[in-house]
Amino acid sequence: MISKSGGLILLNKPSGITSFKGLNVLKKTLGTGKVGHTGTLDKFADGLIVALFGKMTKLVPEFTGMDKEYIAKIYFGKETDTLDPEGQTLYSAEPPDLIDIEKALPFFIGSIKQIPPHYSAIHIDGKRAYEMVRSGEKFQIPARDIEVYSFKIISYNKPYLIAKIRCSKGTYIRSLARDLALKCHSRAHLVELKRTSVGPFSLDDSVTPEKFDSTIHVINPWNIFDYLQGVDKKIIDDCYRKDIAHGKDSFFKELGNEFHDNREYALFDERKEMLALIKKNTGNFSFRFVC
Repeated sequence: MISKSGGLILLNKPSGITSFKGLNVLKKTLGTGKVGHTGTLDKFADGLIVALFGKMTKLVPEFTGMDKEYIAKIYFGKETDTLDPEGQTLYSAEPPDLIDIEKALPFFIGSIKQIPPHYSAIHIDGKRAYEMVRSGEKFQIPARDIEVYSFKIISYNKPYLIAKIRCSKGTYIRSLARDLALKCHSRAHLVELKRTSVGPFSLDDSVTPEKFDSTIHVINPWNIFDYLQGVDKKIIDDCYRKDIAHGKDSFFKELGNEFHDNREYALFDERKEMLALIKKNTGNFSFRFVC
């Protein structure tokens, strides 16, 4: 049975469809338009999308900030305008040797600055970057700080490099491919991309849109909060249920000493149905949301 508060779904998006098409299957099956995500994937890419629905969509920021891992297939020799296989070739160059790639990789591990692709959903002066490209507008995207925790070569059969990359939020693997090639005095674009994990969640535990079953593949709120650091779960006596539902803090006067400062708490009733998410700071309580 699906919790009335919503839940979390690990979606395996196939290559060839947009993330929104995959998410729309969930919306239709769940009977709700309220489905959020923690980062989409380009149409040519496949892999894990963490989706939240119902009241749990309010947790999207917590999951969006989690690290991600990818398997990328990079083609050296051509750079496309989109930096992926769907774009038009802009530049050509000789593919580098493996030793050149190995020498360049250390420059792309750790804290680095990265310029996102022009064909991206980045907002520039209130417009999406890809929309500005298509309308012929000239613009610059400022570099952003990202973290690449690991960039490991799996194989290199010239001109194709397959690598495993673990990185922070906001990282564009298409830009990494572009910049790595430039460091090697070459050009490149992504031809395949698979997201294999988001924080503690693995692609191995995901489900494709066509096989999604809401009675099997939904992680309920009680279990969702096991994945969030800084949030504790607490079961509250049912006598306080009505007050919590109306956002009243009367029960805090009796139970306040059971909560620690500078912590968030997911409150559940005795049936483990979520009631609210609250925060305690210097003795004061505030509701983040009520279910």
